[in-house]
Amino acid sequence: MTSSAVASMTGFARARGSLGPWSYAWELKSVNAKGLDLRLRVPPGFDAVEIKARAAISARLARGSAFASLSAKRAEAEGAARVNRAALDRLLAALDDVPLHASLRPASLDGLLSIRGVVEVVEPEDDDAQRAALEASMLAALEAALKELLASRCAEGSALAVVLGERLTRIAALTAQADAAPGRQPEAVRRRLAQQVTRLLETAETLDPARLHQEAVLLAVKADIREELDRLKAHVAGAQKLLADGGPIGRRLDFLAQEFSRETNTLCAKSNDPELTSIGLELKIEVEQLREQVQNVE
Repeated sequence: MTSSAVASMTGFARARGSLGPWSYAWELKSVNAKGLDLRLRVPPGFDAVEIKARAAISARLARGSAFASLSAKRAEAEGAARVNRAALDRLLAALDDVPLHASLRPASLDGLLSIRGVVEVVEPEDDDAQRAALEASMLAALEAALKELLASRCAEGSALAVVLGERLTRIAALTAQADAAPGRQPEAVRRRLAQQVTRLLETAETLDPARLHQEAVLLAVKADIREELDRLKAHVAGAQKLLADGGPIGRRLDFLAQEFSRETNTLCAKSNDPELTSIGLELKIEVEQLREQVQNVE
């Protein structure tokens, strides 16, 4: 995976191989996770492969719940027969102490050899050089599987980056639309506040007009969404830069998505204009969809 690629956390790969009497297969798959959670399973006797495989996978994946399993099978071969001389000697010594009845014949060699434990079948074993070659072959196959896994994650990540870019473009357009909305212009804000003050004065003669004017000014300041709009624009630019840079950017995108949500909620809470409220609700929908899609970015 190149540093400019955006990768997802979902992928699958399989690689097979063989060497001498051995055949083996790797299976790798990964799904979403907050961090890197690696689960590795190998057959008994391949501890050295497990250690190196864990290091190789951890070096290539930044995030995701990854599952890796190695299956291995040795071709059946005829084992070598070996007489257990110690067991045979003990048996002969025991027979010397047993008096034979006239109707019994002495023990024969074939009879003694048929007794369990006297003849052993020794299965073939790999020597150190053969085992080292087998482990190297398995690790090479793992590298091939890793490349396939990373390629599938990058392919999905590329498609995901396009979708995220479209979401950011939509958020930027809605932010600009909110910024240009007639309802947030100073004249419109003053007009709405004046209407509210007039209604209050008409219904409550005891209100102090000067104090009411001060409260109206404070309300106008609190209702200003300039700060939220500026932050939304900055977050859009930051997220677009992350997508352009690529690499393991999922955590930072997730943080920005939370900031998008916070600013949008504040914008909706401050809005006292129907058009701005409608734009804010559309922003919330786009931001929520952005947050859902970001969860799959490595």
